[in-house]
Amino acid sequence: MDRGFVVWLTGLSGAGKSTLAELLARELRWRGREVEILDGDEVRRHLSQGLGFSREDRDINVQRIAYVAKLLARHGVVVIVAAISPYRDARERARREIGDFVEVYVKCPLAVCARRDVKGLYKKALAGEIQAFTGVSDPYEEPEQPDVVVDTSLESPVESAARIVRRLEEMGYLPRAEAVHHGPVS
Repeated sequence: MDRGFVVWLTGLSGAGKSTLAELLARELRWRGREVEILDGDEVRRHLSQGLGFSREDRDINVQRIAYVAKLLARHGVVVIVAAISPYRDARERARREIGDFVEVYVKCPLAVCARRDVKGLYKKALAGEIQAFTGVSDPYEEPEQPDVVVDTSLESPVESAARIVRRLEEMGYLPRAEAVHHGPVS
């Protein structure tokens, strides 16, 4: 059985976490791995329904995601978490609980995230219509020592995904690809 692990994508809303999760999943499946994506929005709808956006509720949401991710990884699955997870201590608890945990900071300036916002949430948050919106009226604590940093305002999603894959190879989670790679993320 392959070794399972968790790639935890954290960053502001609109930074590109879900897009990167899909690209990573495609590459890892191409490499023969079992992959599951735990997207923050979907988890809130199905696993954390009823939770609000207080710090306590956000921490509970991260704990639930970490628990499910740990169970899947224990069975050889590569789990890609795409969740804002704004608080460092909650992410560190997830790292300790999971063990095989790769934190990826999906960095993107607030102004760029707001321009990408198809749902209009930033506009509403900046107008005061949404309370406790991460990065506007609620804090986002950047990772202090992430395993990978990608800046989606400076590189394409494919470039970011390829850098994450290279880092997973360097960390020993994936075998190194051949020099000439014709997979989905090259």
